[in-house]
Amino acid sequence: MNPSIRRTLAAGAAVAATLALAACSSDSDEGSETTPSASRTTAAANQSVEMANLVGPGCSAYATQVPTGKGSVEAMANDPVATAASNNPMLKQLTAAVSGKLNKKVDLVDTLNGNEYTVFAPVDTAFAAVPAKRLSRLKKDDQALVATLTYHVVAGELAPGKVVGEQVTVQGGKVKVSGSGNELKVNDANVVCGGIKTANATVYLIDKVLDPAKA
Repeated sequence: MNPSIRRTLAAGAAVAATLALAACSSDSDEGSETTPSASRTTAAANQSVEMANLVGPGCSAYATQVPTGKGSVEAMANDPVATAASNNPMLKQLTAAVSGKLNKKVDLVDTLNGNEYTVFAPVDTAFAAVPAKRLSRLKKDDQALVATLTYHVVAGELAPGKVVGEQVTVQGGKVKVSGSGNELKVNDANVVCGGIKTANATVYLIDKVLDPAKA
């Protein structure tokens, strides 16, 4: 090969290699970049979860979504459970169901605020997954709605270390709490985040609306 051509090819290869390394370095830097504010928010959320002794794979996400204000982990402890739930942006549908907005004949706010309970609280996405036929019935049949809501409530406060097992609900049926740590289940529902304290209750956010008819 002509020496001049060989030198030209070698120079071109060197330039290409240099550009490739620069591109890789740039991509790596962009992929790993985290803003200081995001890091601080995540760290604060994790600290809140640890201090409150919460369990569940969604606790950090919850604490990040609601870091301050009345719906936050810390602030919910200051209000009775129905009031605390009404301030939580993840529990809008449950709040509507217990306060007469889903069925005007059913208002359990004073009842829930008036004693000590363990509450398995379906998040909004859980209500969104309820079949239309069942939801329509709950809107019209106040007894069915009361039975469903009270099936999510157990008398007395049960911390994560005490909640596992078969628990008798206010409705009269039983729920089975199984698993441990971040893998707790209530019947076939997963605990998103549990052990959240309110002034009179311990709350477990769950990803399904429980059905007492299937217990």
